[in-house]
Amino acid sequence: MNKDLADKGYYKQKGVVRKVIDKYVGEIEMIESKHKLRVDQEELETVIPQIGGVVRVVNGAYCGSNARFLSVNTDKFCAKVQIEKGVYDGRVIQAIEYEDTCKVA
Repeated sequence: MNKDLADKGYYKQKGVVRKVIDKYVGEIEMIESKHKLRVDQEELETVIPQIGGVVRVVNGAYCGSNARFLSVNTDKFCAKVQIEKGVYDGRVIQAIEYEDTCKVA
């Protein structure tokens, strides 16, 4: 979402987080060009999958778990997900903020 990257063709383009450099910076691989960039989290926007898609929980008690996207509450900027595999397998989280998940590529 950084407009400074527009002249390089990266503005509003999709990429995959390949590595977390530190708490706020990630290495992003662009989907179309396969170029790798280091980007601050403030310059990224969460991609929300379709209902039934898989997300990774990246913050909170279920951090690191994969979950199935069940529904969206656009008024509260959150989603309902069901944890898949592991200790919390099958547990439904009624309201998890968008920013606490990311779409699994």
